[in-house]
Amino acid sequence: MELLLTYDVSTVTPEGKNRLRRVAKLCEGYGLRVQKSVFEIVCTDADLLTLLDKIQRIIDGAEDSIRVYRVPKGSFRTVKTLGIAEPLPHDDALIL
Repeated sequence: MELLLTYDVSTVTPEGKNRLRRVAKLCEGYGLRVQKSVFEIVCTDADLLTLLDKIQRIIDGAEDSIRVYRVPKGSFRTVKTLGIAEPLPHDDALIL
């Protein structure tokens, strides 16, 4: 499945800044950052459940906001971009 995950983590306290870093680092392990707080993610249902559980354990539900949008398969290949934004290679082979 293809997802857009967005987050808004309150950073008015040192704890909030720590939560923001932890959420960003977690999301980097699941997808590609397309904007500061937006990730394009290709994953399975099980991966999504794991990701959401991990995020839930990090955020403060009274201060932070996470949104996950399921988009039709193939959406990332047909994205329209403007400015310096470029489509990202979600389907490219991983070279180790």
